[in-house]
Amino acid sequence: MRTLNLAWTWRSYFTAAVNCGRDYSPCSAAWTVLPRRAYCVEATLRQQMEDLTERERRGLGLSGPPGAGKSSFIEVFGKMLTGKGHRVSVLAVDPSSCTSGGSLMGDKTRMMELSRDMNAFIRPSPSSGTLGGVTRTTNEAIVLCEGAGYDIVLVETVGVGQSEFAVADMVDMFVLLIPPAGGDELQGIKRGIIEMADAVVVTKADSELLVPARRVQAEYTSALKLLRKRSRVWNPRVMRLSSRTGDGVSQLWETMQAFREAGLASGQLQERRRQQQTVWMWSLIRDSALHLFQEHPAVRAALPQLQGSVSAGDLTPGLAADLLLKAFTSSQ
Repeated sequence: MRTLNLAWTWRSYFTAAVNCGRDYSPCSAAWTVLPRRAYCVEATLRQQMEDLTERERRGLGLSGPPGAGKSSFIEVFGKMLTGKGHRVSVLAVDPSSCTSGGSLMGDKTRMMELSRDMNAFIRPSPSSGTLGGVTRTTNEAIVLCEGAGYDIVLVETVGVGQSEFAVADMVDMFVLLIPPAGGDELQGIKRGIIEMADAVVVTKADSELLVPARRVQAEYTSALKLLRKRSRVWNPRVMRLSSRTGDGVSQLWETMQAFREAGLASGQLQERRRQQQTVWMWSLIRDSALHLFQEHPAVRAALPQLQGSVSAGDLTPGLAADLLLKAFTSSQ
């Protein structure tokens, strides 16, 4: 009976969230219980999403190295979108400390104007040790925001590398933000994430950084010609903008709209979303399987001794893993 009551509490949170309008409290409360992943949560979200068409939904992933100006860009970009009548949700991830586990959660502080906008919802969250800050509930959080009436969802990830583009499997368009004058850009950023980008944006293109920004733009334009195209109807574009002056922001929005229209016209956007659901299903299966393995009584009983033997050098990690897997499977 207790579980049933808790499930209905979750259902009430999510039902209120997707009908909250300009009241942020239900949406925030639903976010709080989201990691608990009750079945009724997903069922309620999907039911509320039935009236939201593909054309009305926009998910944009943003990634870039620290100091690329992601928060400054989101501030200016979000204000422009709300000025055009859109409702914007920002899922900003801050890196967690490997030592203390804490997170500064400063993104909302840097978005003062946007955080006061009644048509914007900003939710900073810690990466909690997850590469890129994309956790198992990020996809559900996107669906929650879309169901709550936010037609544009911006997902900001942490850092740049081979493991940080998981967000590309959750959004319609993936944008890579890079700063000028950051050294050897083409070597400093992994090739994998460049291949995943639908647009590359050189930030801080103003004042004394304008010339370096033009150079970096030319370098990436040439580099993208050598990489395999991710889309059959879209060539990734390299642009530059300045969050301080606003130059290039409206042009980037026009590029995003052109990308979306091309995807809708060709059916590739719908195909991408279907593929993303399959990818995320297997991601959740892997997470759940690992959790079941770690919580299994036989594994928990054998783990301390095997882990100590590995630490002491008496046992190889591979053999210890095999023994744990055997303990897990033999007791099923």
